[in-house]
Amino acid sequence: MAFPAGFGWGAATAAYQVEGGWDADGRGPCVWDTFTHQGGERVFKNQTGDVACGSYTLWEEDLKCIKQLGLTHYRFSLSWSRLLPDGTTGFINQKGIDYYNKVINDLLAHGVTPLVTIYHFDLPQALEDQGGWLSEAIIDIFDRYAQFCFRTFGDRVKQWITINEPNTYALIAYEMGIFAPGVPHPGTGGYQAAHNMIKAHARSWHSYNSLFRREQKGMVSLSLFFGWSEPADPNSVPDREATMRVISFTLDFFAKPIFIDGDYPELVKSRVASMSKKQGYPSSRLPEFTEEEKKMIKGTADFFAVQYYTTRFVKYQENKKGELGFIQDMEIDYFPDPSWKGVGWIYFVPWGIRKLLKYIKDTYNNPVIYITENGFPQRDPPSLDDTQRWEYFRQTFQELLRAIHVDGVNLQLYCAWSLLDNFEWNDGYNTRFGLFHVDFEDPARPRAPYTSAKEYAKVIKNNGLEGSS
Repeated sequence: MAFPAGFGWGAATAAYQVEGGWDADGRGPCVWDTFTHQGGERVFKNQTGDVACGSYTLWEEDLKCIKQLGLTHYRFSLSWSRLLPDGTTGFINQKGIDYYNKVINDLLAHGVTPLVTIYHFDLPQALEDQGGWLSEAIIDIFDRYAQFCFRTFGDRVKQWITINEPNTYALIAYEMGIFAPGVPHPGTGGYQAAHNMIKAHARSWHSYNSLFRREQKGMVSLSLFFGWSEPADPNSVPDREATMRVISFTLDFFAKPIFIDGDYPELVKSRVASMSKKQGYPSSRLPEFTEEEKKMIKGTADFFAVQYYTTRFVKYQENKKGELGFIQDMEIDYFPDPSWKGVGWIYFVPWGIRKLLKYIKDTYNNPVIYITENGFPQRDPPSLDDTQRWEYFRQTFQELLRAIHVDGVNLQLYCAWSLLDNFEWNDGYNTRFGLFHVDFEDPARPRAPYTSAKEYAKVIKNNGLEGSS
């Protein structure tokens, strides 16, 4: 019924999704500014994050929400282009530093630990214009940006996430072109962006380790997204193998290099190589790490940060036509059970989180695990009495308790997504994940607690669920 003593309770946000102030006080444009301003219905009703929750000017209102919940941790991200308008340290925007200093200092003054994400999908447009995550140059540029963050805020910030969901972002932005910058490169872009993100993360971890750790005594990791996968037919060998491919191509693709041995899973390497050969490529579309890079990448995380929302069933689907693409390389079809309740892409499957946590424990040497995002949305207009959504959280917490007490998972922090209703990327304001409702029609952007916020506050206060089993 109770979580371990000292268990961390948080909520998360991301800069572009909540801050607004897109051109205020010297902030440079990021890829989402460009992407949303181009229109073309790539985002629900052509909505933008220009104002969003207005957190850039309404931080004190956010702080009230944090205090109302009784959070021990608050996860937020730094806007790269608010701090460094062209993405480089050639020009540093002091007003951006002042804003984040205030956020960090206010959190600490109220006994809340800041968990800071250095990069959450909002690449400065100036860097995208030079090739973005598809260019090797980004590795050194990101490392310099991360060092700037450690130097500027690391005296107070002790928990860092370098890159949010690189496994999602590389795929959706650079393979499919659904997320900003919106330029698809099927079969190649996702792999190249992911390759550069892994190296950028590893470089910045080493920078922290060698230049800042002794004095600042903090921890650095990256957040990986994974929806649990189950074979559609557990008795079918092709379905079971397809399920292992999903896990290898999405979670293990990043986790194995960083936590185990510096290199991609063999399953991924052999499959992309064979598919590439069939398609007439002279070599694999998956880039290779050098032996030196493998040594650099291995062991570059101080905890395992994971983000879970939902589960899917997987079945084998042959790529008969030899089509180019990440999903096609896996040769899978994946789908929800028809009986599951869902909103958008998220289905109500709390048991998946326990299976995911146990998989991480068993595969990655029982690491300390932080859940850096988890949540369930409502469609707009939402109900303040979100009892069905609270049921998702309640059952999720029951699964977390089982993972800790039955499976022996070393889970130390849980962060709900999100503190506030916010700009949900392509869904705009149509999908509401907040513990607090935000009225986007009112220029004052008032916040009001959902039922789930009040119930979550009780869980935090009790460090557990009442009458759970």
